[in-house]
Amino acid sequence: MKLLTLNVHGWHEENQLEKIEQLADFINNEKFDVIAMQEVNQRAAEPPLEPSHLEHYFAADADAVIRADNYAYVLLSRLQENYHWTWVPVHSAARGRFDEGLAILSRTPFNDAALGHVSTQRIYEHYKTRKVLAVRTEHEGQAVWLANGHFGWWNDEVEPFRPQWDRAEELLAPCQQEPILFLGDFNNVAEIREEGYDYMMKHIWKDTYTLAVDKDNGHTVTKSIAGWEGNEHPLRIDYIYSNRELQVERSRVALNGSNGAVVSDHFGVMVELKLS
Repeated sequence: MKLLTLNVHGWHEENQLEKIEQLADFINNEKFDVIAMQEVNQRAAEPPLEPSHLEHYFAADADAVIRADNYAYVLLSRLQENYHWTWVPVHSAARGRFDEGLAILSRTPFNDAALGHVSTQRIYEHYKTRKVLAVRTEHEGQAVWLANGHFGWWNDEVEPFRPQWDRAEELLAPCQQEPILFLGDFNNVAEIREEGYDYMMKHIWKDTYTLAVDKDNGHTVTKSIAGWEGNEHPLRIDYIYSNRELQVERSRVALNGSNGAVVSDHFGVMVELKLS
C-alpha cells in the first residue's frame, strides 16, 4: 500500500496552477493508493459544483459545499486514475476569502466516515478551529480507516496540541478494532523531547517513519514558513501513523525538489507498507 500526505497550502502558492500540474504528474507517476492533503482550499465566492461533477465524491460531511475551484477537485481533473475522494471544510481563511479543509483521495471507495472538531474553538471564522476526518475503505480485502488531521502547536496559548490530540483519539476510538492510518500535518517536531511527538508515541500510535526499513531524514519543513516563522532548522512535523505495528518497507520525503517538484511550503511524506 502506497500513501502520500501533503500540506498543499492550496491557492496560497505562486504559480499555483503550474504546481498543481507538477503534483498531478508526481501522483500519476507514483500511483499512490491513498493521498491525504491539508490546507485544501476553495474560494468562498466560487459557484458550487453540480452533482454531475461529483461522481466519485463521498460526502463525509453532508453540509459541505464543493465549489468550482476546490483544490482537490482541480487536482483530480489532472489525474489519470479516477480516485474516490472526500473533502470537509474546517475553517475560513484569508479573511473569509477561502474555505480551508481536509481531503482524502483513495483508489478504493469509502463506506463509512467519522468527523469531528478536535479544537475547543469551533467558530468557523476562527483560523485555529481544527477537525479530524476519517473514512473507511478496503485495500486488498482488508478494511482500513484513513484519518487526516492538521493540528495546532504544543505551546499554543489559544489551542494547544495536547487536548486536540486527546479529542482526536476519542473520535477515533470506535475505529480501533480495525487498522487506522493517520496522516497529516501534526505541527510537532519529532526531535523535541517531552512535547507533542513523545505524547503521541506514549499512546497506541506507531510512526511509520521509525518502522521503515528504508528511510531518509524525514524533514518536511526546512525554512521559515507560516506557523514556523523564523525557523532555521529542518523539522519533521508531517507524519503517517498506524495504530498497529506494520511492515513498512520505505519512507521518503516527497515533493522536495529532488523527489518531485516543490509544490507547497511543506514537503510531503510517502510511505510503502503492508497492512497485514
